Amino acid sequence: MAIGDVVSGLSSVAADGFLDIRPGAGEEWVIHNIYHEDAVELSFYDGSNTITFDVDTGPGVWAWMEYHCNNTRRLRVKNIATASKLIGYDGVQTK
Repeated sequence: MAIGDVVSGLSSVAADGFLDIRPGAGEEWVIHNIYHEDAVELSFYDGSNTITFDVDTGPGVWAWMEYHCNNTRRLRVKNIATASKLIGYDGVQTK
């Protein structure tokens, strides 16, 4: 991918499972939207430490945001629903 390219993903995530929004080594992304089919937690994560900063109890989207991620510090979305649910995201590669 090149700077300015769209980054996106859509995954089925098991109950109590995670979707890590994690660029490859040496890449940086700005995530603009995170879509979720049911209840989720949104965290900033570095592989050891977690800051959970938002929880949504139903389907929705965190829209028009500017979450900066790299391979070390990234976003983590936890499915807190009782069954597998879809979680997706989109943004732009900046490095």
